[in-house]
Amino acid sequence: MKKIVFVSHCILNIASKVVMYDKEEMDAEETLRKEFMHKAIDNDIQLIQLPCPEYTLYGARRWGHVSDQFDNVFFRRHCRNILEPIIDQLIEYLSNDDMFEVLGFVGIDGSPSCGVDYTCCGNWYGSFGSRDDLENTIKDCSMVKKPGVLMAVLKEMLEEKGLADKVKITALFAPEPHKCLDLIK
Repeated sequence: MKKIVFVSHCILNIASKVVMYDKEEMDAEETLRKEFMHKAIDNDIQLIQLPCPEYTLYGARRWGHVSDQFDNVFFRRHCRNILEPIIDQLIEYLSNDDMFEVLGFVGIDGSPSCGVDYTCCGNWYGSFGSRDDLENTIKDCSMVKKPGVLMAVLKEMLEEKGLADKVKITALFAPEPHKCLDLIK
């Protein structure tokens, strides 16, 4: 029986991530990502890559965003559209439970899109140039206990299909490594 985990895009492709400048944070996340990947490979777990809504809308040269910017009808529709084939795959795997065991989904806590338990929030909008309050706007950004927009939409879609109780959703998050590692042990 093949074990399957659906993972946020940047778990398999860190080139898609927003450029980060906090070296300590980057190193901690990368160490956990590699540990997760090695354990998945060592345990013969198949990984299915979720699409990245930020990359597919804004490309590689995007600014960092907060979930408040993405929590709108347009971004949610984009998330829903790119998740439809993922939900179809999930349904197919679940319907063949003699061949497959779906262990769950792994997001990236802190992400405005893929956060599961935590997302980055702030009152960000408008242009940055010539703003008198830019430093305060940036400082307003904080980690909030709620899902990012893609994961919120995923949860909605799972509920609509009656699958919410059939799959676990957890996250890769360096301060809480057990969340993703416990899924694949």
